[in-house]
Amino acid sequence: MFQSTRRGFLVGCSAAIAGYAGSRFNTVAFGDPTENQEILIVVFLRGGMDGLNLIPPIDGADRGHYVNARPQLAVPTSGAGAALPLNAQFGLHPSAAPLLDIYQSNKLSIVQAVGMSTVVNKSHFDAMQFVELGTPGEKTMTTGWLTRHLSSASNLPPTMVMPSLAVGELQPVSLAGHTETVNMSNPEYFNIANGPWRWRAEQKATLRQLFEGDSSWLHGGGAQALNAVDIIEGAVSGTYTPSNGAVYPETSFGDHLKVLAQMIKLDMGLQVATVDMGGWDTHESQGEGSGGYFSDMVADLAAGLAAFYTDLDGAGADNYTNRLTLVAQSEFGRELHENNDIGTEHGYGNQMLVLSGNAVGGLHGPWPGLAPAQLVDGTDLAVTTDYRQVLSEILIRRTCNTNIDTIFPGYSGYTPLGVVQGVDLPFPAVFNDGFESGDLGAWSSSVG
Repeated sequence: MFQSTRRGFLVGCSAAIAGYAGSRFNTVAFGDPTENQEILIVVFLRGGMDGLNLIPPIDGADRGHYVNARPQLAVPTSGAGAALPLNAQFGLHPSAAPLLDIYQSNKLSIVQAVGMSTVVNKSHFDAMQFVELGTPGEKTMTTGWLTRHLSSASNLPPTMVMPSLAVGELQPVSLAGHTETVNMSNPEYFNIANGPWRWRAEQKATLRQLFEGDSSWLHGGGAQALNAVDIIEGAVSGTYTPSNGAVYPETSFGDHLKVLAQMIKLDMGLQVATVDMGGWDTHESQGEGSGGYFSDMVADLAAGLAAFYTDLDGAGADNYTNRLTLVAQSEFGRELHENNDIGTEHGYGNQMLVLSGNAVGGLHGPWPGLAPAQLVDGTDLAVTTDYRQVLSEILIRRTCNTNIDTIFPGYSGYTPLGVVQGVDLPFPAVFNDGFESGDLGAWSSSVG
């Protein structure tokens, strides 16, 4: 059983915690201004998002291959529903228009042809597990990559009210083994729900006495949960009003991002957070051109991310985007060719979105091409960038955690791709042994 090395949640009685409710929590969570205050958010697009229609080719030879393979699904380049140009070769799905200004402001990096470079597996369950464990092809790890990041980081604040948050009902595999994760869908309901209000204090006092009577992980987790309930109940009241006129979509995804923004603004030492968005498995009725089901999904994704960034984009101490990096990724992409049901089958290479006040911006990563000889098995976009390369750069440059060999066992040969700003700190020399980053292109062309 994994045991966290962090001291974790703010420990104390309910009365003491309530006393902090009227002040900014960063004065409690961060005693030293030099400590890491970066926030890493992972949005998992479950089901295999069709990156080829999110960022379609709009010119050149690949445009011809794309249109020939997708006579009904191809996003047009002119007229109603035309792709929004990102450069001369690639465009953005028109339903993702809310992200265009952020992209043009160089706060959105798009990594192309990204995925797992060491295994081809088109099972949703296997692929998601490989990605979230951080060990493609290997399922024996009992901790997720985010958990290993938190346990190996040497610069976290000594006391954090909420080091990790999983927005939703379940803790994802990426946070497996982290006993300090708070699961939450709505802060207004994050309380002890049974019994009348007049009994709540007695209930919590009794539970606290039980949980603090032992030092096991179960007792510790219970006490931490009660501490989180006390603080969030004291800090959250009424309707949340987003900043800067941000308007979240009235969807589950929009609601979850709004909850996350609200928790970030409480300044409780949040280090990592996860949000899931399912429904990307488009085997049929994906939507012709730039309309239909996929278009609606993209609109929800883009509107949510744009609102989230706008909500947190402030000045001075309230400029949360300056210490926030959001990564949106899927377990795999879709095949180039559409099927007979106006959909797409499970594929391989995909797109990864990196949204941050410290993003470099633009399109990143080698593009392998869509000619038949360039596809994996004649059907799939090849992977030229290992997803761990992108995450490693974020961990090193933004969170200053160089323990990549611990976070991603078996991955080596890291070099920065240039998706975010930051300092390339030295990491253990053993990490450079073996696989070299230059081998990836040769590998990706050989697997087909």
